[in-house]
Parts: sequence; structure tokens; C-alpha cells
Amino acid sequence: MNNIAKTRQSLGLTQDQLASMFGWRQSRISNYENGTRKPTLNDCRIIVEKFNQLGAECTLDSVFPPKSDEQGDEHANSNV
Repeated sequence: MNNIAKTRQSLGLTQDQLASMFGWRQSRISNYENGTRKPTLNDCRIIVEKFNQLGAECTLDSVFPPKSDEQGDEHANSNV
């Protein structure tokens, strides 16, 4: 999951306001926030850059946290 909504809300923005800054539809932001659609790496960078321009102090990893490698950990432990 991502933290687009959390960061957007901390800046006092609606989905529509954020989307209009990129020339996107509100539904695109909604789909990104609820996980229906995944943004490209370039879109992630654009979103984080805009958040920082608007006063948020965030990074790519704070808005789009990397997935934990739980499955890899299970396999590593099963060989012990």
C-alpha cells in the first residue's frame, strides 16, 4: 500500500486538487490511493516532488514504502 492519501490530506488537498496539478482525473488519484491501479515509477517521483514543493517533507520510500520480503524470510528460515 502507499501513503498518498495520508500525505495529501496532511497538505489539506482533495483528490481533485492534487489530480488537477498533474492534469489527471480525480479517479486516477483515487485508484492509486486504494490500490486499484499502481503508479509508474515516474508517476511516483512526480507525486513525491509535488508533495515536497507543497511543503511536505517526504521521500519516495515514505510515500511508496517498499514491500517487505516476508516470503523470502520464510524460505530462508525453512532451510535452517
